[in-house]
Amino acid sequence: MEWEPVIGLEVHASLSTKSKLFSGTTSEFGADPNTQANIFDLALPGTLPVFNAEALKMAVRFGLAIGAEIGKRSVFDRKNYFYPDLPKGYQVTQLDFPVVGKGSLKIFLQDGSERVIGVTRAHIEENAGKSLHEEFHGMSGIDLNRAGEPLLEIVSEPEIKNAEEAVAYLKKLHSIVRYLDISDAIMAQGSMRCDVNVSIRARGETELGTRTEIKNINSFRFVEKAINSEIQRQQELIEDGGRVVQETRRYDADKDITTSMRSKEVANDYRYFPEPDLLPVVIDDAYIESVRAELPELPDARKARFVQEYGLSEFDAAVLTSTREMAEYFETVADQSGAVQLAANWVSGDLQALLNKNNLEISESPIAADRLATLIARIEDNTISGKIAKTVFETMIEDLASVDDIIEKKGLKQVTDSGAIEKLVDEVIANNPDQVQQFREGKQQVLGFLVGQAMKLSQGKANPGQVNQLLQEKLK
Repeated sequence: MEWEPVIGLEVHASLSTKSKLFSGTTSEFGADPNTQANIFDLALPGTLPVFNAEALKMAVRFGLAIGAEIGKRSVFDRKNYFYPDLPKGYQVTQLDFPVVGKGSLKIFLQDGSERVIGVTRAHIEENAGKSLHEEFHGMSGIDLNRAGEPLLEIVSEPEIKNAEEAVAYLKKLHSIVRYLDISDAIMAQGSMRCDVNVSIRARGETELGTRTEIKNINSFRFVEKAINSEIQRQQELIEDGGRVVQETRRYDADKDITTSMRSKEVANDYRYFPEPDLLPVVIDDAYIESVRAELPELPDARKARFVQEYGLSEFDAAVLTSTREMAEYFETVADQSGAVQLAANWVSGDLQALLNKNNLEISESPIAADRLATLIARIEDNTISGKIAKTVFETMIEDLASVDDIIEKKGLKQVTDSGAIEKLVDEVIANNPDQVQQFREGKQQVLGFLVGQAMKLSQGKANPGQVNQLLQEKLK
């Protein structure tokens, strides 16, 4: 029997507010445990919440960016459950009246096709603390630095068909929240996490199968692997005569399997009721339009502009607009160098390889955009060749001198003097009589070898275009 997966994602993005959702404490990543938790975060008796209005604005920004309905009246609720890192014994969240309603995201797949995935809702809620298991023998520690941190939980419709679509959707969300500057979305630090709901059904069926939820996945690669692993597990279970039970599971990356954590609760288990210490949040059209007026250019719009304005291919434009920082870096390089395609090639090629190798964000690049623009300009004006530019690029990583100083200091200027190049060409022709004869007998590919010999003699400094042209003239 052919099986069809049905997948939905619940994505938690930590909002980049200066303070927590209902208290004035900061929640910066990396602080010592329990140094960012005040009396409200500790749930001491008599403390009351004060809503952070900046979290509301960030949620509305997101809703407008995905064309969603904006709830003009949103309500906070208590979700009751006991866990050691939740001192109050309940989480403040939104159930029936979220701030962001139905919207959608367009995703692009590797085969060039595109799909629109529905977003069910996005609601504001507070984070729990963190249990620490590694540092305590036979015990667990509790760090409440994250307790009360503002989250935006973004829930997709259950209409994602496979792991590739799930990753494309997650990457698109990641890009949007970064463009909007509402979350740093650093998955390795937990500021963007993903719960994955997976079920399978016989292909052609319309009724959904029993779903499992895989909790707290924090990388694109693990999302893909966890989904594929769970699909395979469910398929083998059903085909062996078993049945899928609704439960919460975790993904074990070392073994590439999902394992059971607990039975999956339903809404009634949490005894939701409206938060009595918080009034409903009411906004009007004027508020919504004021937030809309502040929206930046979003990934799809910027991609379309790069294709139209810079003449880039759809592929190049998609790569260069994947993050706001990369798009801004590229625009600086392209505008200052005056060589758009070369700028695209260097930013998405050599620069990206350097960043990946050192696990750096483009905002941490050791080569600033204006320096790379100067390097590309020197290729364009024939000061250096493309090959020599790679040597200069490597030097620029450690040497903060100007591009021109590096070229001068290392004696890397390209040889464009026609007399000097003619001597090189004459020497190559004299030293390679067999290849010269082969070329004259019609073996055109030998020309590449002869050009290479000339470049080798010049230590890469000769202008390859001039070498090629002069060789062809002399050989004919």
